[in-house]
Amino acid sequence: MRKQLLAACAVVLLASACARDDGLGDVPGGPGSALDPAAQGGLSGGQLDPTSTAYFTQVIGDRVFFLVDQSSLTPQAMSTLDQQAQWMLSNPGLPVTIEGHADEQGTREYNIALSARRASAVRNYLVTKGVPDSRLSTVPFGKERPVEVCSEERCWSQNRRAVTVVTGAPGS
Repeated sequence: MRKQLLAACAVVLLASACARDDGLGDVPGGPGSALDPAAQGGLSGGQLDPTSTAYFTQVIGDRVFFLVDQSSLTPQAMSTLDQQAQWMLSNPGLPVTIEGHADEQGTREYNIALSARRASAVRNYLVTKGVPDSRLSTVPFGKERPVEVCSEERCWSQNRRAVTVVTGAPGS
């Protein structure tokens, strides 16, 4: 009887350990912890505070993507940037850095210039939506900071991006 109880407990523990697929395990900052962005947002039920940078990143989206060798904004990118601008206008004074990125194709010099044009395109669009230019800075990374590494379109398309990083915190 005792062996059966121990075996049942082992199965339950194993099943519960395997059920967790968020990759966080018991890492500080995991869901529900004091370091969880949702918990930091101050709202119950896992909802994020709409003024938080976590809301900006996770709900609005902090990045837009570009076509091959392009720095012009797609309609989808403009939609995301419209929401970013609205959030920035509702949270005045927070400095923002726009990072430009490129895929691994092409020379380093070409990709630095392309990523600078991408970051500038985002900056210029946000300014046309009323975000003060003085709040925005740009930095081109070229192909130096890929989010996906492989020699396939599925990776390259994720690396052709501009990321809007809120460098201040609300209320600071």
